[in-house]
Parts: sequence; C-alpha cells; structure tokens
Amino acid sequence: MHCLTFFPLGNADCCRIDLGNGKKILFDYANMRCSDDENDKRIDLPSELRRDLEETGKKSFDVVAITHLDKDHICGLSEFFQLDHDKSFQDDDRPQIDELWVPAAIITEDGCENEAAIVQAEARFRLKQGTGIRVFSRPNRLKDWLEAEGLKLEDRLDLITDAGQTIPGLELETDGLEFFVHSPFAIRQNDCDLEDRNIDSLIVQATFTVEGVNTKVLLGADAGYEVIADMVKVTRDHAREERLEWDIFKLCHHCSYTALGPDKGEEETEPIDEVKWLFETQSQSRALIVSTSWPIENKDSLQPPHYQAAAYYRRSVNKKNGEFRVTMEHPKPTAPEPLVIKIDASGATVKKEIPLGISIITETSAPRAGLQ
Repeated sequence: MHCLTFFPLGNADCCRIDLGNGKKILFDYANMRCSDDENDKRIDLPSELRRDLEETGKKSFDVVAITHLDKDHICGLSEFFQLDHDKSFQDDDRPQIDELWVPAAIITEDGCENEAAIVQAEARFRLKQGTGIRVFSRPNRLKDWLEAEGLKLEDRLDLITDAGQTIPGLELETDGLEFFVHSPFAIRQNDCDLEDRNIDSLIVQATFTVEGVNTKVLLGADAGYEVIADMVKVTRDHAREERLEWDIFKLCHHCSYTALGPDKGEEETEPIDEVKWLFETQSQSRALIVSTSWPIENKDSLQPPHYQAAAYYRRSVNKKNGEFRVTMEHPKPTAPEPLVIKIDASGATVKKEIPLGISIITETSAPRAGLQ
C-alpha cells in the first residue's frame, strides 16, 4: 500500500508520497503558517514532517522535488532541510535530501533572492558536484550555464531527464511507482528570452501499482492553460494518451481559472478544448480532484482559488461519480487536517475521521487492473 498526503497550507503546496517499501518523496515544501497567530489554521509543516520521520525511523527524504521557485512552493525550506552547499544549513536535526529534483529553470534563472537564491545555490552545487540531483529538461541556457562553470552538458546527461521520459531510480516492478515527465519542454524554453517559473515548472504523472492495479496521479504545479494545451498536443501526437489518464489530479495553481482558459467567466470557467479533453475524457471512474488552496467562498475573488474554476471542476468530476476536495476545507474549514489518500489494490481511498478520533477509509475508487 502507498499513501499520498496533501497538507493544508492555504494557497501553497506540499505533498508527501509514502511508498509501501518505506521510501518517502516530497513534492514542494512551503511552511506558510504564522507561528505567532493562534488563529492561523494552516498546519505546522516542519513539526508534522519531523513527527512522521521520527515515527518511521528515517532521517532523510529519498526525493525532494521542487516544481519551481515561487514562495508558495519553497517557503522555509532552508530552515528545515540540511543543505550541502553551506555549512550554516547543516546540523543533526535537519532532515537530509537524498536526491533533489528541479526543473532546469531553477539552475538558470537570474536574479534570485531570499529563499529562491538559497534553493538555487543548493541545486547548482549538487549539479556541479554531479551527485544527489536530477534536472528536468536541457535548454540551451543550461548548456551555457554549465560551460560557464567549466563543465560540459555531455558530462551531466545522466542527471538530466527530458519531457516524454520516465524518471530513473523509481520503478513499477521494485517500488510500485513510476514517474513520467510532461513538462518542462526544452524547445519552449529555447523560444523564450527569460525563465517563467509557472511555464517552466515540473509537471509529472505518477503511476502507482499494487497487485497489478494501477492508480494514476497528475501533479500539476502552477501551469497555465497554454502549458496544459502543449502537454496534451504533444502527448496525443505521440499516441501516448495513457500518460494523461488520471485517478487523482492535484490542480494547477491553487484552482486558478488560468489553468482552464483565458476568461474566468461569470458562473463557470469555460476550458479550452485540450483542457476539457484532459478533465472530461482522461479522468477515470470515481476520480478525485485536489485543490491545494484556501476555502472556495468568494465569487468575486481576484486571486485563486476561483469560484468559477471550482464550479467547472466539480461538474466535470461529478460526471465520473468522483469528488472535488480543497485542502483548507478538509475535513472542515474550521479545523483543516492533512488530506490522506491510501492507494492499494482497490484504487485510491480518502481517509476520513469519525467521532472519538477513530479513522476510517472510505470512498474507494474503481479498481483498474493491469500494468500500462
């Protein structure tokens, strides 16, 4: 059995993957809670992650993936993890990162400040050392940066994975998990003069398998509809539609309408054709959509989450007898808790709390047999 945990962090991301073999993978880390505000309902992320590590007897994460450098994906990372590039970030209380995953834009972006600069320094150090890192895509700017550091791209190709490839080191047969990279695209990065964190962010499909039953998860980072359209077009052009099938979809950009189309709409956002296909055709029976966001209450909000986008997502997933979950509303807005999803031979199930603190597993998704 495997487990996904989405943490209630407001409009911010952190997802922990616990594999049946004990490996731990973290996608993003954003400790957004104000510790001096007793009314802040966001979780104390470092305490929660440390507690879990202690309970499982681990001192490191096998993988920490940073999808991009925005604050809502990296806040407080340098205060929590042990970082190799600077001794001031090293002590026995800090969890280690066995392998750091970053899109190439994290290496090549100019002018990084504060936490982004620290994360970039760690990624650059590991890439120069040639160990403990995986970089996604190889745009011309990555080649130029390596050459400026006295290195050759050819000498680091074993650390680079392009869109359209699976990520080495995790296998369905041995780990029960495979990652397929959808974005970033090097060709798109080469067409742009500057990095765009949302466009260049890391997007993957995770396929879990238990007893021959697959459960597929799309982790959408902060992509807009243009990036999603490109993903769909490229994937369909290569006749690999199964790589966009999903049982669980971690929404892009905290339920922003910009992941669906150019216009928010009055009552419901209208998706462009490629996005509509992704949500209405590629979703599986009893699919689950997760919005890592604040509660969705205000119809007139300028910032995500957008009511109109949520209306579309709810309608589309209802057609598959699925559901739409919001991290800051689970199990209730007044007391959010981590959204825990178990993955086993029955598919994906959401862990629920019942009175007296007894937890149960409910809402089993339809089993899907066979490796793909």
